[in-house]
Amino acid sequence: MIIVIDIGNSTAVLAGIEQDRILFTGEVETNRSYGVSEYTQLLRPILQGRQCQGAILSSVVPQITQAVCQAAGDILGKMPMVVGPETKTGLTVDVPEPDKVGRDRLVDAAWAAEHFPLPAVTADLGTATTLNLVLPGKIFAGGIICAGLQTCLNALHQRAAQLPQLELEIPERIVGKNTAECMLSGAVAGTAAMIDGLVASIEEELGTPVTLLLTGGGGKYVTHLLRHEHVFDPDMTRKGLALLYQLN
Repeated sequence: MIIVIDIGNSTAVLAGIEQDRILFTGEVETNRSYGVSEYTQLLRPILQGRQCQGAILSSVVPQITQAVCQAAGDILGKMPMVVGPETKTGLTVDVPEPDKVGRDRLVDAAWAAEHFPLPAVTADLGTATTLNLVLPGKIFAGGIICAGLQTCLNALHQRAAQLPQLELEIPERIVGKNTAECMLSGAVAGTAAMIDGLVASIEEELGTPVTLLLTGGGGKYVTHLLRHEHVFDPDMTRKGLALLYQLN
């Protein structure tokens, strides 16, 4: 079993993976003020006693990467491999500044390149919604970054005095009958329409269809609204991390 740790802007998700099978999952809060002791306390109930071949960690929050890595290493007795610029992904990264591409984006792209027909677009719906294009030959060709579902709702509440704070849920209808329904439809149905439109534009630019892969915590809210044929795998990033562990 390989332990994978995916540190996002809101949560850090952990999983145990063996031959692409998820054996367990857990998550803890991403808190930029926490250190090793706090993360040790949070991770211990999830990782204590787990027997593993090794561990790998990807992070988009540099402030806590080392603390989470040290805490996990202390509990497991093995320091996790940290995904960085030198990590083998199996990809050719065709952008001007490859070192600045989010590690989570490359993890998703690596999984897509290994398991699905190319060209492919990965859409990862978290704090941000990121779309990444992988071309034949396993070439990471760039992508698109938009605000995430909950981020959209939070921004409306923070910037508009009369709009409430809402938590994500699937809207009952496209045309809302009250303020909350209108906001949810805008965030959820709007994101689905945005993904469909962006993928159509990518296909037009390439002159060929793409394989669309959907993942991330927000994926479950939009998968039924997407008109483009797609595969939804909420564990794609975790499986991608396990793949990178094997490659390295």
